[in-house]
Amino acid sequence: MAEETNDDENVELHLHSTGELLRRAREQKNLSLEDIAKKTRIPQRHLESIESGDFDALPGRTYAIGFAKSYARTVGLSDASIGSQLRAEMDEQGHAAYQPEVSGYAPANPSSIPPRYLAWTAAGIGILVLVGYLVWRTLILNPGDLPEITDSESATPMETVSSNPNPQALENIGSVPSSEGTVVLTATQPVWIKIYDAEGKRLFENEMAAGDTFTVPADADNPQILTGRPDALTVTIDGQVVPQLGTAERTIKDVGVSAAALLSRDTASNPAADSSPD
Repeated sequence: MAEETNDDENVELHLHSTGELLRRAREQKNLSLEDIAKKTRIPQRHLESIESGDFDALPGRTYAIGFAKSYARTVGLSDASIGSQLRAEMDEQGHAAYQPEVSGYAPANPSSIPPRYLAWTAAGIGILVLVGYLVWRTLILNPGDLPEITDSESATPMETVSSNPNPQALENIGSVPSSEGTVVLTATQPVWIKIYDAEGKRLFENEMAAGDTFTVPADADNPQILTGRPDALTVTIDGQVVPQLGTAERTIKDVGVSAAALLSRDTASNPAADSSPD
């Protein structure tokens, strides 16, 4: 039965020209030439030339056969049979040597063209991935953008300092530094710090490399510090080293870094520490 069906199809093909077969199949599917052109991306004028058998108006033998096969697939005909019949027709009409066939051209196959929405979806995913990476990179390189630590998650500045006293006292000093002295913070390791005044105005915020220094403005109103690595900072007043602000074990914030605040921290008792639970 399969052989009889194929024979019937071959007979039907050869009863009509290639162009007529394609036209009839198109009309049976209620498609216009414009519809076929959109689906195959073949110029409509070339489709008209194939239907009318005007091979001279086509760009070449290979293109003509490729166009016809793509047309056939779109209207449900055998592209191999249509291609073979068109070759025979072109040979009969003296187009056997009609522009040498070249490789590298294949008419668009409707089934291989991705829907437009897939392209937009892929572009949207790419943008989301890029935005996510930039946000992640920003948070990693600039911890200041992270939400501020709550009181339950960190110790108060004075608790941190008093519970982790630095054994490094004032070294080799002839006199006590002045409460009006110049405070300099020097990084011994890479460390991110934020310096701000009593009103929360940012005076400095950056990641310091080992060896970098920052001089606390002398006219700043109660300058304070936020950092997660107080042990990576050496603090001096007029060149004299004072005890570290804390250790790496706990983040400190709202710790005064004026000369007066640093000296009072070492000479006065700490009310916060005295009132903390045992």
